[in-house]
Amino acid sequence: VGPIEVVWNLPVGPPRAAVILAHPLPTAGGTMHTKVVFQAAKGLARIGCVVLRFNFRGVGLSAGAWDDGRGERDDYRAAIDYMADAYPDLEMWAAGFSFGSYVALTVGADDARICALIAIAPPVNAYDFAAVQTSPKPTFIIHGEDDELISLKLVRQFYAELEEPKELIEIDRANHLFDGQASEVGDVLADLLEDFTCRKQ
Repeated sequence: VGPIEVVWNLPVGPPRAAVILAHPLPTAGGTMHTKVVFQAAKGLARIGCVVLRFNFRGVGLSAGAWDDGRGERDDYRAAIDYMADAYPDLEMWAAGFSFGSYVALTVGADDARICALIAIAPPVNAYDFAAVQTSPKPTFIIHGEDDELISLKLVRQFYAELEEPKELIEIDRANHLFDGQASEVGDVLADLLEDFTCRKQ
């Protein structure tokens, strides 16, 4: 529908992987500058990833208007294309926070260029994640113990149905927005994925 506003987070040295990181629900104020998204990007860049954050249509300087998840999935596909053109030799990981994890994981599960899926507080009670449940791609989930919107119990049930390889990290006392604990999300991602590469799978 037009231009998409993006921000790059670059590692200090040569990048080893490329991550497309999607933000939470635009209608609830989510943007690529949301604290968890910002901290996640910093954590991933710290371990050698080049990270592309972008605003969905109608957010910030991105053209268009909210499209109830359909157009936002197209935005994510465009972001994958953009990353693939910029870094054609790097393996690509799909990542997102909340609504952004729904977009990233469902698009990433069906895109052969994406080799790993990363969800932060996935809204498994609100969207269809069937494509993820049948995907053989490595899947990593980070969830808050006290998430008031998506219960940890539901996420554990969803996780149990995923194919291997997979990993679920629970952050103690964290709510849905990880208030006061956003930096922990970045730290967990860095620890979890520091030595990960799809080529080992």
